Amino acid sequence: MERMTLRVEGMVCGHCEIAVQTAVRKLPGIKKVKANRRKREVVTEFDTALVTADAIVGAINGTGYQVLLSHGA
Repeated sequence: MERMTLRVEGMVCGHCEIAVQTAVRKLPGIKKVKANRRKREVVTEFDTALVTADAIVGAINGTGYQVLLSHGA
């Protein structure tokens, strides 16, 4: 299991957080995901055997928000 924190721009409301969380949860291997618009970040826990960090970034970017920087937590 890996934990990753992503900096995300564009989330301004609770709906934004829900949209990002829903997109990430659809991926296989996601254990936890929490979007926080105030901190401008998304924290994920995932199984690296089932999903890649690139797939998570792609899911977030696909919702219309922009991942700026990732760093392990």
